[in-house]
Amino acid sequence: MLLANLALGLGATIVLAGVYTMHDGVMRVDEDHGGGRHVHVWVPAAIVPMAMHVVPKRQLEQAAEQARPWLPTLRALTKELKKYPNAEFVDVRDAGADQHVRISTHDGRLLIDVDQPDEHVHVACPLAVMRDVANELEANAPGV
Repeated sequence: MLLANLALGLGATIVLAGVYTMHDGVMRVDEDHGGGRHVHVWVPAAIVPMAMHVVPKRQLEQAAEQARPWLPTLRALTKELKKYPNAEFVDVRDAGADQHVRISTHDGRLLIDVDQPDEHVHVACPLAVMRDVANELEANAPGV
């Protein structure tokens, strides 16, 4: 009986940790370069703000300084994009060159898709992560 309770407690802890980790969704980056080179990265979105807390302070300040001019824009963008959970903003297709660029939102994620004959890039980033990163950078920007 004790072993069953222990297993139940461990299982519940693992499930709760998984739910917390995945509550913001998943960030996805898929790149397909010509010649068989592929990059596929799937990261739980909740890890990004947590990882920013372990970045060396000097490096974070340097990144914040470089991003400072864009932080108000990023904050406004994430706030406004939240109002359009499923919208298409850019869809450009060049039929002659077989190129396609699409920027949209879907279920609270910003989706960027770029297709060219020799390269395909697909990025999905939850808007909540973009907002958290902007807040963290702003908190670490010197002089802000």
